[in-house]
Amino acid sequence: MTLKQLEAFYWAATCASFAIAAERLHLSISSLSKRINELEQSLGVGLFDRSGHKAELSEAGRRLVPRAWNLLQEAEAVRRCVAVDTGLAGRCRIGVGELTALTWLPRLLKLARKEHPDLVVEPMVEVGAALEHGLESGQLDCAVIAGRSPRPDICSERIGEARFSWVIASDTEPGANAMSDRLLDAYPLITLALGAGTTRLLDDWLNDSGLDVRQRLICNNWGAIAGLVSEGVGVGMLPAAWAAELARRGRIRVLKSSPALGPLPYSFRWRRDDTRPVVPGMLAIARQAIDFSARNRLL
Repeated sequence: MTLKQLEAFYWAATCASFAIAAERLHLSISSLSKRINELEQSLGVGLFDRSGHKAELSEAGRRLVPRAWNLLQEAEAVRRCVAVDTGLAGRCRIGVGELTALTWLPRLLKLARKEHPDLVVEPMVEVGAALEHGLESGQLDCAVIAGRSPRPDICSERIGEARFSWVIASDTEPGANAMSDRLLDAYPLITLALGAGTTRLLDDWLNDSGLDVRQRLICNNWGAIAGLVSEGVGVGMLPAAWAAELARRGRIRVLKSSPALGPLPYSFRWRRDDTRPVVPGMLAIARQAIDFSARNRLL
């Protein structure tokens, strides 16, 4: 029995598929399976039931999962105790929302490359619900998502917040300077998809203000939302820095609201069982890089 065999078994047992586990360990599926088979032979027992469409943990496999995790933890502690710190290396898959991608993701990648030249950071841009699933399934090493995770197997640490403003096209309803039931009656509310963090912020605001939405126009792209609002298709909210810039150019008008839109907190998330140095390393870089007021070069 070797640590590499235990590592292959653990990630195969806790990822959504052997393919994801193999990708995480930078192995081919056949190499991953070989290590697991060797471990099963050394133990004299099957760890997976392969009789169905998908391999499932056997009873012996379920008992081994926590013990394998403990052994891998101990091995990592030994490595940290004696190894010379030469920076992070390998590959890190980080999930971010579109707003992060359009504002401070370039800064994060630049800092990561500067501080850890041997680390390859691969970003995946998706809505929060998909990113959370990516963490659970093992597809992602870490993610930056709005809010905190309700799942006990996912750790969350708040790293910053984003602020938003209500906006309308500059030539639409010239006399209106505040969000109102009348505006929501006359125009569709342009929003991101339901899995986005801003949807929760929006629903909380509507509940607190007592306003109803007659029609929603759902769009999965911030740039498209900015364009649709600018053309007078509907009303919506935009990141405060973007709204101020577009208002300065005369394309939109910022609306007041009562209550005001609250800030949307963002957290850095990772799987609780992932104690590799890359996690705290990327958390530290994310804390340095986060800035939702950064200029969007696409506007």
